[in-house]
Amino acid sequence: MAETAKEPRPQDEVVDIARDLIRIDTTNTGDNATAKGERAAAEYVATMLAEVGLEPKIYESAPGRASVACRYPGADSSRGALLLHGHLDVVPAEPDEWTVHPFSGEIKDGYLFGRGAVDMKDFDAMLIALVRDWKRRGKVPPRDLVLLFTADEEAGSDYGARFMVEEHPEVFEGVTEAVGEVGGFSMTLPNDLRVYVVQTAEKGLDWLRLRATGRPGHGSMLHDDNAVTRLTRAVANIGQHEFPVEMTPTVRQFLESVSELTGIAFDPNNPDETVAKLGPVARLIGATLRNTANPTRLNAGYKTNVIPSTADAVIDCRSLPGRNDELEAILRELAGPGIDFEYEIRQPGYETSFDGVLVDAMAEAIRQADPGARTVPYMLSGGTDAKAFATLGIRCFGFAPLKLPADLDFTALFHGIDERVPLDGLKFGVDVMDRFISQS
Repeated sequence: MAETAKEPRPQDEVVDIARDLIRIDTTNTGDNATAKGERAAAEYVATMLAEVGLEPKIYESAPGRASVACRYPGADSSRGALLLHGHLDVVPAEPDEWTVHPFSGEIKDGYLFGRGAVDMKDFDAMLIALVRDWKRRGKVPPRDLVLLFTADEEAGSDYGARFMVEEHPEVFEGVTEAVGEVGGFSMTLPNDLRVYVVQTAEKGLDWLRLRATGRPGHGSMLHDDNAVTRLTRAVANIGQHEFPVEMTPTVRQFLESVSELTGIAFDPNNPDETVAKLGPVARLIGATLRNTANPTRLNAGYKTNVIPSTADAVIDCRSLPGRNDELEAILRELAGPGIDFEYEIRQPGYETSFDGVLVDAMAEAIRQADPGARTVPYMLSGGTDAKAFATLGIRCFGFAPLKLPADLDFTALFHGIDERVPLDGLKFGVDVMDRFISQS
């Protein structure tokens, strides 16, 4: 009698799935004419889900820009459904800057390398591997799960999460809570204690274009109405401005928790001092203490001896939750007269409390997998698809668990060169998600 082939363990299958996804180039340039599109990745995900009996559907918002969703019925459909989401697109990568090709999915030194390894095809792979295992074993989740893999997160979500929310709200029927990126990963504190950060807040996305107009003319003449001069003065004022500290409940709770766990003194009147003692994570947390506005692009003129009539600048602004109007007022004052404002993207920040059954399930799943570790809330300085889902009244969290080496500067890998994820971290993540969803 032939021996029956054993079904793969999700802890092993997750690596293969993550490699497969990384090898599908889904580069998002922010322009549909040059973006690779997510269609091939969406078809791969749909095939993997359908193979075990789920019924995924692909939603295309523009040619090649595709998301995929399906519902996994739970034991108690009267409870609010849980949305588990990840995005399929990635930011561009320049192969010459990497030690391996960014879309090779190469495994080296215990890591899986590639664009998307941490942002966020690793979590996509965890979800796929886990639900495939559950379906093969006939396991029923405690409540309905909605699985969603989106396009376009890296360029504002218009062709992905926002398209789904606006055009296909039926996908989110009954959903009360959502879990996605950027949280659940471990941080090793100065006293060698590991904490796993759960994202309960994220800053707003306020990409702002400034435009100055003036009187054009010959570069050799005297001019008192120069658009370039007016614009650069505004950009310099904004770029050099030091925004005041404004601690939200999430940031305060993070710093209080870290102080309690490490003994590092926390002075609410000087949180920068506490953050400075946190090591590599200081860069991530420090950006959540205040609004930020960083000039990133300038454009003016077409010839050296011609004074242009217009000059443009782009400012990457990130507002604290509930502070986007306040931030704009400050920027207008800094820019001065004669500067027009136009938003490329304006998405308010988001914040929820660190409590409830779901948060308890996260903490318990981490304790079971890593005894002695703690979960703490934090705010993400960037943005995710959660902003779109929050408009439906859904409570959103970032919890994509990874146990990381203490010496790995994990936050630098997001959009970074040689982006990589530990193989053991991937397997750990599947184990934690299994425990978490089972108790959620």
